[in-house]
Amino acid sequence: MPHSAQAGLPSSEVAPPPAGLRLIAIGASAGGVEALGIVLRALPATCRAAVVVVLHLAPGRSSQLPQLYAERCQLPLREAQDKEPLQGGTVYFAPPDYHLQVEPDGCFSLSQEEPVYFSRPSIDVLLETAAYAYRRAMLAIILTGASADGAAGLARVRQLGGSAWVQEPAGASCGSMPAAALRRAGADRVLDLPQMAASLALLGEGGDK
Repeated sequence: MPHSAQAGLPSSEVAPPPAGLRLIAIGASAGGVEALGIVLRALPATCRAAVVVVLHLAPGRSSQLPQLYAERCQLPLREAQDKEPLQGGTVYFAPPDYHLQVEPDGCFSLSQEEPVYFSRPSIDVLLETAAYAYRRAMLAIILTGASADGAAGLARVRQLGGSAWVQEPAGASCGSMPAAALRRAGADRVLDLPQMAASLALLGEGGDK
């Protein structure tokens, strides 16, 4: 039985993310465009951590995510490139039809290996590789979605000392993915979107220093 925050109960307390964060990895699927808009808008210009997002997109569809969120986020946004080093205070999106991995040297790598839960990019692939590179300096966030992608990756993040936040399934557009994450990995905090946004807004006031 995975350890979870208050035995899996949602926390209404607004508190900053853990200290020393260098990476925030976010996974979302069905309903994720709207949820990400709330989360990304909350990130302050003082955020020092790199932020990496996997949103399930249909193969062959060009990603316009940086443009979509540009006016709603105070941080620079871009699509991740192969061999590109992660930079703090930047939001990166996984490109369509590629798994996005984080290498031990802190650079991205892209692959077209088999889809995971019918998805490429895969949230699991991002979280599992990033967990080894960042360990305790990582926060993983699972948002709304219809599959179990992200559950195994979240378990790895927690196993290696990172922190995990999961959207409250009952309030998600599609609660299957956050519910699967909680069953498999538990979470340090289970939050609705307003609580998550309020907590992320405190980055730079102690949470990621």
